[in-house]
Amino acid sequence: MNKQKWPARAVLPIAVPGLKFVFLTILTTGMLFYFGWTATGFISLGLTLFVSWFFRDPDREIPKGENQFASPADGRVIIVEKFATCEYLSEPCKKVSIFMNVFNVHVNRIPFDGVIEKVQYNPGKFINASFDKASIHNERNALVVTTCADKKFAVVQIAGLIARRIVNCVQTGEQVKKGERYGMIQFGSRLDLYLPMDFEISVKIGDKTKAGTTVIGIMN
Repeated sequence: MNKQKWPARAVLPIAVPGLKFVFLTILTTGMLFYFGWTATGFISLGLTLFVSWFFRDPDREIPKGENQFASPADGRVIIVEKFATCEYLSEPCKKVSIFMNVFNVHVNRIPFDGVIEKVQYNPGKFINASFDKASIHNERNALVVTTCADKKFAVVQIAGLIARRIVNCVQTGEQVKKGERYGMIQFGSRLDLYLPMDFEISVKIGDKTKAGTTVIGIMN
């Protein structure tokens, strides 16, 4: 996984991990037109435009409220529930899951200020990320974060049916700020949040979210 720090503001309109895919499709398109394969070239041009759009990386207006917890991902809320135990926190917690389809922005953002206590990567399968069992069986990367108030939460990137690469750019011991870009999951996926029991959730199943902008709830 790439540990290079993501810039605070977008240097390019395309996320850095996607540049190689964009350049590859541009090169392929140019070669097809050069050799006179015009019809295939136009198909490749369409693919180039889609890939460039998929890896878009817009700046966002971060919530100013000190205790407001921002969404780590664009997508749709598919789970809001309580758990007696989870593998990331040593106490009962609340869980919010956000499903990202292929049309969403896939850059992930830190949802709340804190220090990275743990980075936990688990290899796994590539089940459809909308299924509950994806949280357990799929490839995933979890950040356990401790806030200045000594609260702990976890944000988990989960690969999906098409997604085959999780990008994470932070590491244990690093101080992180709400709204900072920290990674992405390429080509469709899911984010799980594990939150303290006294966390006030503001979203419900079916709500659409924007990374760094939508308030998931209040960290008490």
